[in-house]
Amino acid sequence: MTGTALVLGGGGYTGIGWEIGMLAGLVEAGVDLGTADVVIGTSAGSIVGAQLTSGRLTPEELFARQLVPDTGETAARMGARELARFAYLALRSRDAVDFGVRMGRLAMTARAASGPGRRDAIARRLVCHDWPARRLMITAVDAVTGRRTAFDDTSGAGLVDAVSASCAVPGVWPPVSIGGQRWIDGGVHSSANADLAAGYGRVVVLAPVAAGGGPLASARSQGAALTRRGARVSVIVPDRAARAAFGRNVLDPAKRAAAALAGRRQAAAHVKEVRAVWEE
Repeated sequence: MTGTALVLGGGGYTGIGWEIGMLAGLVEAGVDLGTADVVIGTSAGSIVGAQLTSGRLTPEELFARQLVPDTGETAARMGARELARFAYLALRSRDAVDFGVRMGRLAMTARAASGPGRRDAIARRLVCHDWPARRLMITAVDAVTGRRTAFDDTSGAGLVDAVSASCAVPGVWPPVSIGGQRWIDGGVHSSANADLAAGYGRVVVLAPVAAGGGPLASARSQGAALTRRGARVSVIVPDRAARAAFGRNVLDPAKRAAAALAGRRQAAAHVKEVRAVWEE
């Protein structure tokens, strides 16, 4: 196996901040994950991946953006009640595909925020609306069949639409239409979708959501499976300080700056292990 893969998991506004803080902190220590041969982004990670691979801004510049309040972002709710509902549906599901069907049904029947307004907000957040030269994969789940796909520059989907689909949290934002199908958050299949890095020899996973549940594989279990196949893998999840910075609602943009600062501080503790995975 050859090549490097950077996996960026889902986790709301705070996940965006934490991942960018981690990336900036690692670059400061001399480890640049932006050189990955492939970047795999899910939900929050799709935004970070699209920004990182655009080549328009450095990790340090992306970090600086996290510290500036964005008055165009509106807080949504992802609290204990919503998470408990998702967990209940997961426990009733046979597998990740069945869970995807259940979550798709929820997404298509729930009252949610405006689709066009959501797409516009994502378009403003991205620094480029074209697929990058570097390989970028963005996960989403078909709201009808429950099956996961990974959009890329060959899929026919526009980058903004692909990211919007990957971030369409069921019950919070409506499904996104691409190619005559309706798509929901890629995190419905897996919080990180690290299994898509199979075949790459060196893999780093930044996973704002550490846990799995029911039929959904955790980032750590997916990382362990890649290791058994012969890859060198590092899976990093938020430490206690980062989780405290996230607060109780990961979809509150006001927490993004604190999450970014926490991610940057945490990066120092992982430099050695990431360098051992990433460098030949």
